[in-house]
Amino acid sequence: MKVFLQSILGQFLLTPFICWRGYQALPAKKSWRIPYLLFFVIELCLFLTGFFFHEVLPDKVFIGIMYVCNTWYIASLYLTMALGLLELLRFTHRLYPWFPRWVTTHWDLTKRLFFVFITCGVLLLMIQAYHRVMNPCITHVHITLPKKGVGVDSLTVVMMSDLHIGEVIGKKMVQKYVRMSNALYPDMVVLVGDIMDYESRFAEQAHIEEDLQQLEAPLGTYIVYGNHEYRANRHAKKRWLEKTGATLLVDSVVMPDSLFYLIGRDDYINKKRKPLQALMKGIDPSKPVLVLDHQPWAFAEMAMNRIDLGLHGHTHYGQLWPYPLLMRFVYEQPYGYLRKGDSQFYVSSGIGIAGPPYRVGTVSELVVLHIRFSDV
Repeated sequence: MKVFLQSILGQFLLTPFICWRGYQALPAKKSWRIPYLLFFVIELCLFLTGFFFHEVLPDKVFIGIMYVCNTWYIASLYLTMALGLLELLRFTHRLYPWFPRWVTTHWDLTKRLFFVFITCGVLLLMIQAYHRVMNPCITHVHITLPKKGVGVDSLTVVMMSDLHIGEVIGKKMVQKYVRMSNALYPDMVVLVGDIMDYESRFAEQAHIEEDLQQLEAPLGTYIVYGNHEYRANRHAKKRWLEKTGATLLVDSVVMPDSLFYLIGRDDYINKKRKPLQALMKGIDPSKPVLVLDHQPWAFAEMAMNRIDLGLHGHTHYGQLWPYPLLMRFVYEQPYGYLRKGDSQFYVSSGIGIAGPPYRVGTVSELVVLHIRFSDV
């Protein structure tokens, strides 16, 4: 039911407004208005079916309903924005008439043209937003760490966060992620939290652990918890993650090939997680220290402990515009590269998605970290 909660706003506030404005724009003919109203009736019935019967519906039926309703939810946001802008233009015209005379004398035709233009514009936006999720980009990040005596000059790390394996991100998408990673021949792969979405059964039934086992990296693959690992089926998720062949780091430290320290923190949602200072005990500060921490809340703590590189996810950079604008008021660095003193950080927008498979103004990304070790 959680996947439908976000749609309530659209169903009971935005949808009536969109329906009303569209109804006004259409020709006053039953052949136009009945099919138009039927669309909204069917969509509402699907929503209520999913909302009230989610526990008894077969997964395939539920996922289909979820796709339709959440797609409409996203579309309704942008339709409302477009209609709101149109209302603003009409308001300014009332204060100071500026519309061309042709528009005012052919207002019915103008409304229909706007109806077609806005509908087609949002449709194209949704297609592009879906394409961005289904075809993640590769983001190359070059970082120099001032540490000598590592034993190697450089390191290539593939970083993926927020896969959210579940109803939307399934076996085929994970296989695509694995192919993308292997084609880059990384030295190490890190999966920085929210590997699963709400339920573990989708990954278990599809045996997606077998696909993650195909990740190739001589220094290994490492996983840390995200906040979604603490949602439903927590213990089942832990057991499944251990089957992926990756090393699960939960407030623990490893030294891949004795080259550097890799610290995997428990997720921030666990208020009893160990402080970073405790994890740093016994660490040789002359060697590079990399930290995997899903939520980007601990920049100051990491800088105080002189961490060399912190890797984070969680934010999705808002996923859908205009939320990226709001993210900058919530997080010190909601996306991209940050430096604080001697510590460097990268926050990924994530390779998967939470909820509907759409991104507007953000990207699904696989991050390639080109790390160079130098004492200069």
